[in-house]
Amino acid sequence: MNKKAKKQELPRQQARQAGNSTDASEKLKRKVYEQELIDLQKELCHLQEWVKATGERIVIVFEGRDAAGKGGTIKAITERVSPRVFRLVALPAPSDREKTQLYVQRFVAHFPAAGEIVIFDRSWYNRAGVEHVMGFCTDEQYRRFLDLCPFFEKNLIENGIRLLKYWLEVSNEEQQRRFEARIDDPLRQWKLSNMDLPSRERWYAYSRARDAMLEATDTKHAPWYIVNSNDKKRARLNVISHLLSQIPYKPVKHAKVKLPERDTKKKYDDSATMRRRNWVPAKY
Repeated sequence: MNKKAKKQELPRQQARQAGNSTDASEKLKRKVYEQELIDLQKELCHLQEWVKATGERIVIVFEGRDAAGKGGTIKAITERVSPRVFRLVALPAPSDREKTQLYVQRFVAHFPAAGEIVIFDRSWYNRAGVEHVMGFCTDEQYRRFLDLCPFFEKNLIENGIRLLKYWLEVSNEEQQRRFEARIDDPLRQWKLSNMDLPSRERWYAYSRARDAMLEATDTKHAPWYIVNSNDKKRARLNVISHLLSQIPYKPVKHAKVKLPERDTKKKYDDSATMRRRNWVPAKY
């Protein structure tokens, strides 16, 4: 890890307080958050170039309860990098055909080739959470998944894939507050899925499923990293900072770019040809 990335491990005073406390009583100021985020996103761009240059393959898994902040965290990671390198995978419910495949088959199809980072917004761990709690899989399928998952992940790592797993932990009170905000906000109502209300009702069932999943799959070769996500801004900064610290990337040197001059041999008034086209009205 380069010196600049190490510096990101020590954000400004307010951001450093994010750590292990479950009560983020002091709000992180927007100006501080935005500056910290920009600095970390610059490092993600360095990581991107290193991954392309070295042919690395990286898988990042995000799991957590509904409204834990996975989407916002992933957006903070991906908004300033190339979608051809940082690929987001958020699979819908399996089709009838996919239900007859090997369980991990539809996830493996999205795994990275050389020079790619794949982010799973929910992953094969659906079987240990939603599918188990809501009865979408049998008890035998659930137990078999917990038994085999560590071996599956060990095989990935032995074949050269870097695997990072993040569990975003949100409190009961904060989840309820976020759900209530979604109900009344037209910009966030789309986030309410048909699984959200049952997840509130079955809070403790999901807690027991979380505990069993972590017990079975928090391994030395593929550990779970737990993120306090009650404060979304702090959670995003903490995840990106930690992600960068786990990968031994270095800035890649590029040849200096020089913008070429336009070739004027066949020069013509190319703006005149556009005047008769259908332009969008300039309302703003």
